Amino acid sequence: MKAKINTTLSKLIIGLALVFLPKQITAQQSPEYTQYMYNTMMVNPGYTGSTGALEANLLLRKQWVGLDGAPQTGTLGVHSPVGSKKVSLGLNVISDKLGPSNENTLAGNVSYTLDLGVQTKLAFGLKAGIRVLNIDWSKGRFYDSNDVLLNSNINNKMMGLMGSGVYLYSEKWYAGVSVPNFLRYDYYDDIQESVVSDKLHYYFIGGYVFDLSESIKFKPSVLVKAVGGAPLSTDISANFLLQEKVTLGASYRWDDSVSALAGVQFLKDFFLGYSFDYTVTELNKYNDGTHEIILRYQLPQKTSTIKSPRFF
Repeated sequence: MKAKINTTLSKLIIGLALVFLPKQITAQQSPEYTQYMYNTMMVNPGYTGSTGALEANLLLRKQWVGLDGAPQTGTLGVHSPVGSKKVSLGLNVISDKLGPSNENTLAGNVSYTLDLGVQTKLAFGLKAGIRVLNIDWSKGRFYDSNDVLLNSNINNKMMGLMGSGVYLYSEKWYAGVSVPNFLRYDYYDDIQESVVSDKLHYYFIGGYVFDLSESIKFKPSVLVKAVGGAPLSTDISANFLLQEKVTLGASYRWDDSVSALAGVQFLKDFFLGYSFDYTVTELNKYNDGTHEIILRYQLPQKTSTIKSPRFF
């Protein structure tokens, strides 16, 4: 009995903490990615096919380990140029769990690329698909069996998805702007513990590769996400590529977390990356950090003007 009371009390304390924490902690309307530089098609369809060959990646993210109902995300992305390589096609599959909600997304991507010079390219991308939302209110923090609203589960609610993006890149740098979804839709708000209407997400992404020596490359990068009514979410990262094999780096999400990143290229065409996030907000009292793993495969290219596609 005592153990049960302690468990219930712990959940109540954590729930209240999430409600009354500073405003920097806002509802998570879309999945976060620490290794966004290897997963760019998820946020910008213009990236589709930019590596010049078939690429597939699988990402698994477990956020705020030790906190009941914390986000868990799995993604699968596949994309490749087709025909003359001006047109590229891609596919995204996303599974995102948060508290009592489970959301699955299936989206197709298409991009068209213009050559602005020998190495500079400009790609225009479109994304379209469907989202399926399920919510089991009995798994919520403050579930009350007598509350009529919390007894109306959401089962397989389907919503459309349509977005676009522009991606400008060369051998050494890249920059892009995108809106992954122009359509307003319902999502689960983990702060209010209710279903609310989403707002548009605007993304800017950029990076540059510096050759420090023949065996060391350095790439600073940034991702900025803007959502109406919420503070800017800014990720700044710095990664080193050693001998075209090993990646080491760190990143900082403004007023949210610091991260360590590491990766290794193996069997020539595969890349395995790992990141660990440490929360710098008051939420760090209630979790043991965030783990993210990405596995990427790139089909070998016969020729390409992009010499180091593994780095972005």
